[in-house]
Amino acid sequence: MMVRSGIFGVLALFLVIATAVPVIAAEQVSILEQSMSETLDLWREGRYEQLFERLAHRGRTSREVFVKKMRDTSIRPACCWQKMEKFRILNEKRTEATVYAKLGLEGTATPADSSTREFKLTHEEGIWKMQLADVFSIAGVTGKKTGHSSKKSKSLSSPYHN
Repeated sequence: MMVRSGIFGVLALFLVIATAVPVIAAEQVSILEQSMSETLDLWREGRYEQLFERLAHRGRTSREVFVKKMRDTSIRPACCWQKMEKFRILNEKRTEATVYAKLGLEGTATPADSSTREFKLTHEEGIWKMQLADVFSIAGVTGKKTGHSSKKSKSLSSPYHN
């Protein structure tokens, strides 16, 4: 009787361990996905100051410049289930991860637009952060000062340009 109870105890322990391993892996996936989703929500809601804090590799871009550029664009993540689809982790290390996702977008030239691509996330200050360059790219914002782009557009509209 003791042997039988011991065997059932060991089997129950293995069963608990075997079911816990997939849960741990799913939690890591959900942490990355949840963090990216929260970042996209800040963007959608127009909370650009908080969005700036959730972005990595900001370079020389100040909060004020970032907020102005984001307010000047009409592009933002879609709502609900269209916000982020096909989320997949491609590579994950302690402080960096590469994920793949399809982001639904609103405010673009076409009504049902999206951006499907890889995104780099960086773990800083206890959270996973998207890259500022990725947000600017999706929003159609350039990282350059506006003076440079206006010179370029003037030269393209020149009568001598073919």
